Amino acid sequence: MDKIYINDLEFVGYHGVFPEEKKLGQKFLVSVEILADVREAGITGNLEKSIHYGHVAADIEKIFSKKSYNLIETCAEKIAMGILRKYELVQEIKVLVKKPWAPIQMHFKEVAVEIIRKRYLVYLSLGSNIGNKSENIGKAIEKLQNYPDINVNKKSTIIETKPFGPIKQEDFLNCCIEVETILLPTEFLDIISIIEKEMGRERTKEIKWGPRTIDIDIILYGKEIVEKDNLSIPHQWMSERSFVLDPLSEIAPNVIHPLLNKSIFQLKRELDKNI
Repeated sequence: MDKIYINDLEFVGYHGVFPEEKKLGQKFLVSVEILADVREAGITGNLEKSIHYGHVAADIEKIFSKKSYNLIETCAEKIAMGILRKYELVQEIKVLVKKPWAPIQMHFKEVAVEIIRKRYLVYLSLGSNIGNKSENIGKAIEKLQNYPDINVNKKSTIIETKPFGPIKQEDFLNCCIEVETILLPTEFLDIISIIEKEMGRERTKEIKWGPRTIDIDIILYGKEIVEKDNLSIPHQWMSERSFVLDPLSEIAPNVIHPLLNKSIFQLKRELDKNI
């Protein structure tokens, strides 16, 4: 991926936890490293196919000066998310905020905070086997789309599948969707939990593999690998579930599983052979 650099923009700001910092102000230096595909701009000379660094610099200044923050971590976060939200071509941004006059009683060059934020393609599996199943899935997708920083790009065909596990229950309707977001996986999981609860699902009270109004699982989150008590990405059972791989292969056949190093189409073909 191509990179655009803007180094050491110099501002006077009022960020800090001490009253003197907020009153007197001090010097800050802000740098950004932007990942974006600017190949077409390089070939054609069309600035609209790139990112105008003058505009980005002006936006950084506006964000930096808009409010006084206690932490430069907050300042960096606001800059990163603001640029990602405004410029669709930006796939990833690294923000470095330096504070050379920080209140430290010793010789030093500067203190600094560096963060990286990016745009993710996320794949979700949705299922329902209670009530109006198709309506439940559609409502869940609509709720996701209505959240800031979430954009639903693709939706697979809805398929009917037999329930997994020993519990006797109605068949499921399942589908997969592709979502673009700048949220982190844990933030996205929180939104999923809210939507499921709004639609009547209580994960802590339900029977394992039992019936549910709506089930939303994170299958893939870009190339991220996450292992937490309440979150495993890639989904640990995805390669063994046809109700996941069948619709997922419809919208993302060439996406690579970051641990198995196989495409979704390959995983589906292998599973089909073993059924």
